[in-house]
Amino acid sequence: MREQITSRHNALIVRLRKLSSSRARRREEGVFLCEGPKLVGEAVKWGAGVETLLVSRPDLVLPDLPAGTRVVEVPEDVLRSVSDVETPQGVLAVCALPDLRPPQALRPGRYLILDGIQDPGNLGTIWRTADAFGASGLLLVHNCADPFIAKTVRATMGAAFRLPVWETTLEEAARLLEQAGVPLYTTSLGPGTVDIRALDLTRAAVVIGSEGRGVSPEALALCRQTFRIPMESRCESLNAAVAAAVTLWEMARQDG
Repeated sequence: MREQITSRHNALIVRLRKLSSSRARRREEGVFLCEGPKLVGEAVKWGAGVETLLVSRPDLVLPDLPAGTRVVEVPEDVLRSVSDVETPQGVLAVCALPDLRPPQALRPGRYLILDGIQDPGNLGTIWRTADAFGASGLLLVHNCADPFIAKTVRATMGAAFRLPVWETTLEEAARLLEQAGVPLYTTSLGPGTVDIRALDLTRAAVVIGSEGRGVSPEALALCRQTFRIPMESRCESLNAAVAAAVTLWEMARQDG
């Protein structure tokens, strides 16, 4: 049986609004929100631990939900009060937050270190691209955007449920990679920089710098080698998400 809630002041609706707006609240409760038939379907498919579902369209076909999932029908205006988009897609899920602490040991593979990426859309796009090109995981350092704010999750197009992301310190990320025998590289135009195609990236980690300041000096100092992505000399740099995409493609190409 589906529950019916019609008031924006209902305790569940108030709770979901707080979850939508507060990173600290999401961490405290260990849950996050995702919205739309596509993302909710991905959450169920990949076992994201769907706790509660809000539905504003009774005709919407729902995926086979885990036993015990709370399903609540609400008017569209109530769903809109929780959603972070102007036109909600009719369904919103509360999912279990995965463990954001890195494992005690990383397996050899292909990783990105995201160094202070601030834009949720960029973070989600990089996450989606990393999943598409078979990366092993993302390590977030220097106060990146929240990987589980709704805008980031939406931009991943489901990768948030498949590819692990960990929040840690730069020093811990570097230690884990060294322990796994994974060399660390980054993009830079400084002395000694080589063409990306000259490096062996089949088992490697690459630092992607923030949109405003680029790669931090601390991260640069830990890298074995810097590389450049070939482009027209009149162009100074690429958007962080685009630079990540080119790098991930080259990593996957070499490993293929």
